[in-house]
Amino acid sequence: MASGSGSGEGKMASGSGEGKMASSSGEGKGNPAGALYLQYAASYGTGVYDDRQWWPWLVPTLLGACVVVFAVEMYENDCPRHGSTLGGGATCVAGFLRRFSFQPLRENPLLGPSSATLEKMGALNWAKVAYQHQGWRLISCMWLHAGLIHLVINMLSLLFIGIRLEQQFGFVRIGIIYLLSGFGGSVLSALFLRNHNISVGASGALFGLLGSMLSEIFMNWTIYSNKAAAIITLLSIIVINLAIGILPHADNFAHVGGFVTGFLFGFVLLARPQFGWMERNELPETNQPPKYKTYQYVLWGAALLLLLVGYVVSLAMLFKGKNGNDVCHWCRYLNCLPTSRWKCT
Repeated sequence: MASGSGSGEGKMASGSGEGKMASSSGEGKGNPAGALYLQYAASYGTGVYDDRQWWPWLVPTLLGACVVVFAVEMYENDCPRHGSTLGGGATCVAGFLRRFSFQPLRENPLLGPSSATLEKMGALNWAKVAYQHQGWRLISCMWLHAGLIHLVINMLSLLFIGIRLEQQFGFVRIGIIYLLSGFGGSVLSALFLRNHNISVGASGALFGLLGSMLSEIFMNWTIYSNKAAAIITLLSIIVINLAIGILPHADNFAHVGGFVTGFLFGFVLLARPQFGWMERNELPETNQPPKYKTYQYVLWGAALLLLLVGYVVSLAMLFKGKNGNDVCHWCRYLNCLPTSRWKCT
């Protein structure tokens, strides 16, 4: 994953054919999220009324939960017993792990289970959600990962992004953004999934954290001493990862859905009361408490309305069996852009 987006929604073709998957946002690439986030954080002014630091326990807990779920995936997969869909004597990877060994690299290059195992454990599948009323998959898919590489990249990004956010805003607000952004990413992903594809990963939730970071800048505009640096830093991370999402087998709809949801929730949950345009160290001694600005109330109301409308409309479309590809024929290019070097499935 590039630039610490925390993206990495793995999309795999289900069925008995060769399972193709990829954790979106470029596995194996450098992850300069720490340096980029430090640049973002350094742009804060000193005009924040509440300077307390929360002890971050939620993000490590989420990380631990994803690791445990992946271990259960591999236990359930049991490659030595169930074999590979490729046939022809394809051998499991890291056989010394026995039941926890990985599927053959030709089937799963991310060092993980088969598509059948992922689907059994709750991977996102449009047909099962729309026609078999398995709406729980919109939540369960957030905790599954397509492979060890997919898991490691997502969890590193969660640490780089989530720890700092939880320290600043607390576990309640960041937990709400993480979970509901992941859900929003799952809904949009399900609307545009092809019948033969499944999707797993925490990228919608992680893109939601990125989106909330961006809206938090606009919501708390007066407390930033270097607004341009903060915006440019975040937009660079976001654009790079959305661009990587148009590669084959990456679920960019989960990225976009999670990002938009998190962006709107940032307006709703991350507002800070402010003293005004002056920095705190420039203010005279006063007992007057900071206040929310009029523009903050306007942004809060508009974002909340858009969230409610977006959730209601998209869920209604999904459970009525609508597929987004039938309504928006060009939207598929947001998910995969075909070139002479690769094809989009």
